[in-house]
Amino acid sequence: MRSVICSMGVSLDGYVAGPDGEFGWTAPDEELFRFVTDEIRGVAVYLLGRRLYETMLYWETAGRDPSLDAPRREWAALWNALPKVVFSTTLSSVRGNARLATGGLAEEIARWRAEPGPGEIAIGGPTLAVQAAESGLIDEYRARVHPVLVGGGTPFFPRDGHRVDLDLVETRTFPSKVVNLRYRVLR
Repeated sequence: MRSVICSMGVSLDGYVAGPDGEFGWTAPDEELFRFVTDEIRGVAVYLLGRRLYETMLYWETAGRDPSLDAPRREWAALWNALPKVVFSTTLSSVRGNARLATGGLAEEIARWRAEPGPGEIAIGGPTLAVQAAESGLIDEYRARVHPVLVGGGTPFFPRDGHRVDLDLVETRTFPSKVVNLRYRVLR
């Protein structure tokens, strides 16, 4: 059965975006970019909210830019080939290898868990990730902790007062001092 992962860059104080919505501090160095590229290879489908979908539209055409370096062209090719399900109440259509969600988050996850084949189900975007976490749908958290305190903003973890026990699976520190923490949810 496919696992549901939540993998995002996060400040040391627990936010994926600062009070003004800014997240430029999550820009990866080359080694971290390769790491994230390798991570996306293990994903079967990416479930994302409207805002992240719109941010990632850049990659739909970026691979055609001759000035783009080889690692970013590789990322664009992997991203564009990846099936994506977009959760939105305002979009009427999506582009590329994406489709609008036809059911709720739990239904989409159940559908993808039932599909044969390898690969994980990735949850992208903080709003959708919080919804998945509050429903107990996330199997693994992958936090790339950046050495910055932003003082508020959009939290990585839900603030619902519900305890979730975790098992540390892996850590890795990058030259940029970003620390990747991988935790499996204990059930």
